[in-house]
Amino acid sequence: MYQAKDFSHLLGLTGFSDTLLNNHFTLYQGYVTNTNKLVDEMKTKEPGTPEFAELHRRFGWEWNGMRMHELYFGNMAKGGVSLSDRTLKKLIVETWGSVENWEKEFRGMASMRGVGWVVLAHDKREGKLFNVWIREHEDGHLVGGTPLLVMDVWEHAFMIDYGIKRADYINAFMSSIDWHAVEERI
Repeated sequence: MYQAKDFSHLLGLTGFSDTLLNNHFTLYQGYVTNTNKLVDEMKTKEPGTPEFAELHRRFGWEWNGMRMHELYFGNMAKGGVSLSDRTLKKLIVETWGSVENWEKEFRGMASMRGVGWVVLAHDKREGKLFNVWIREHEDGHLVGGTPLLVMDVWEHAFMIDYGIKRADYINAFMSSIDWHAVEERI
């Protein structure tokens, strides 16, 4: 059984009300609960039945919802942590020419209409970085790509505090990135 991680250390995070964070933690806990339910239920259904098919289709949604939130909460810290001059910064500069160019693209993607996730992903095989849009939870992942930086751009991540002012949420998120945690993922 999967256990929900405790992210309460993020309460008091600048730019994120405790109400927003607690609601978001509860949503995440629902993904953990539903992942566990599906793991159990999938064992009870006969292959070839509609129930078997639908449970297996739904599993990716719940699992990815659980893991994406863990990555998202895991790459934030009170006050943020600066990007070091280690491997990740070198790869960002190699790919986009500068950290500023990368950030402009990342913020631009986060500003796009629609719900989903913006992810800085690493193709370990080729050593390349990509900013990717992941629609919902399961569409847009790069096979073999490792999510390094994950930003939730579903409305629940910002509407309580920012209404429709997504740009203000993006600013708060960007100033809360724990680059050390992101660098550890590479």
